Amino acid sequence: MIELPDFPWDRLTPYKERALAHPDGLVDLSVGTPVDPVPEVVRAALAGAADSPGYPLTHGTPRLREAAAGWLARRHGVTADPEAVLPAIGTKELVAWLPTLLGVRPGDRVVIPALAYPTYDVGARIAGATAYATDGLLGLGPERVPLVWVNSPSNPTGRVLPAEHLRKVVAWARERGAVVASDECYIELGFDERPVSILHPEVCGGSHEGLLAVHSLSKRSNLAGYRAGFVTGDPAIVRRLLEVRKHAGMMVPAPVQAAMAAALDDDEHARLQHARYAARRALLRPALEKAGWRVEHSTAGLYLWATDDRGCWDQVRALAQMGILVAPGDFYGHEGSRHVRVALTATDERVNAAVLRLQ
Repeated sequence: MIELPDFPWDRLTPYKERALAHPDGLVDLSVGTPVDPVPEVVRAALAGAADSPGYPLTHGTPRLREAAAGWLARRHGVTADPEAVLPAIGTKELVAWLPTLLGVRPGDRVVIPALAYPTYDVGARIAGATAYATDGLLGLGPERVPLVWVNSPSNPTGRVLPAEHLRKVVAWARERGAVVASDECYIELGFDERPVSILHPEVCGGSHEGLLAVHSLSKRSNLAGYRAGFVTGDPAIVRRLLEVRKHAGMMVPAPVQAAMAAALDDDEHARLQHARYAARRALLRPALEKAGWRVEHSTAGLYLWATDDRGCWDQVRALAQMGILVAPGDFYGHEGSRHVRVALTATDERVNAAVLRLQ
């Protein structure tokens, strides 16, 4: 049996019960799950493709792959070959299985950020490997590693990695034959800084060799319930992933592929969603700061990384007493032991309720 950690959110149950006891009910800012409507253009495309009796294409339809490549070029200055676009059944699935699909072996070390989405560690464990959490690669010395994860904007901190930093990661990995996988699921949600893709020419020098970028429609288009994402980058690596996924039956349903294409072609709904999150952020951040919390990084993405310098669980308890549920920072690594992650994914009414309670 694979040894996996306990599911961290189970530890929040008593704090959720405490928050639920608030007279005005729970404000749940602990999980980054969308609450706003699925765009009409996406729902129409899903319904229009509902009569799909045959097996879907593992590689994705040409229409979807072209839409993904068009979005990357239009919004992020990335030139991607549509043949090197591969849809995924939500990006969490891809993150969890990528080390195994790439042939990472027991005993290998997979590099992940010091503060990281827990599934990077889980993916290493599934492959029998070990996750090595660090924000600096020099400590590895000459060791050869098969896979390096970067995440910008970061979950949980909202930190944006500049192009110069990403260039150094790419150069380091290419010298050692490592694959760099860049989790860019929040790339459309820049506020104080604009994120840059690992596949941007300023970062990769115009070559995608050894690089993968992982993209999600959960945050941009409120499609978490559709399980809609894709990976692109080095054509040779994508072909390898495609062959394994064909054998394993990892196929995105055809109606979801149609919905993804419609979402990627339409920028207006993404602008509206960005504005919603910006408005909630503009309310929550000053309310937390006035209540004694300090927000660090958090220049992009869906979270505020906050601390009042107490232990993270003391902060979770204090906010739960106000009926506000947040995630403790140690869910994401030891370095988060004095922070909490506050999600922007609540309705305007619930965000306003949280602001009033913090006052």
